[in-house]
Amino acid sequence: MDLFDSLRWRYATKKMDPNQVVPQEKVERILEAARLAPTSSGLQPFEIIVVTNREIRERIKPIAWNQTQVTDCSHLLVFAAWDNYTAERINMMFDLTNQERGVKYQGWEDYRKMLLDTYPARDPEQNFQHAAKQAYIAMGVALVAAAVEEVDSTPMEGFDAKALDGILNLAARGLRSVLMMPLGYREVENDWLVNLKKVRKHREQFVTELS
Repeated sequence: MDLFDSLRWRYATKKMDPNQVVPQEKVERILEAARLAPTSSGLQPFEIIVVTNREIRERIKPIAWNQTQVTDCSHLLVFAAWDNYTAERINMMFDLTNQERGVKYQGWEDYRKMLLDTYPARDPEQNFQHAAKQAYIAMGVALVAAAVEEVDSTPMEGFDAKALDGILNLAARGLRSVLMMPLGYREVENDWLVNLKKVRKHREQFVTELS
């Protein structure tokens, strides 16, 4: 399938086949797509936790409105954002960039100083919300990658984030859960949404051109 065929094929899968496992090479390509996603200032202020452990997913299901995809999927991706921007985290990414590029640019170092003077001084909740938005961008890229790989997925906000943080011990890592994305394969005979027409706004309702 080309890109647009893949996007028309994908949908928020409601019933996944618990007996089908997504090949690891496909999972890795989806994760790599998310890793390559753009983020503000290139900070990548989030991580992805891949949950395949059955017992952990059974614990997550009740705090996710008992959505069956949590336990029926092959791999459950949890996008967890930094709980705050700190000087250590900002410097870590700038130092990594300098190391990988093998050179320092004064403009880049001036930009580092600007972020260090701005972000850590802000309210932690404001910083978390900014970091969380970056996780949304990465999930969008991951959803497209999954469709290209012909792997079903479901973007999820419907869960108790504090409870999930506790189950995954995210606070100890300075992280807060933002999104979940089950990966698997649709169970066609039991998914009420699978054969329904994909509906989106018409272009003229969606796009405004100012020329």
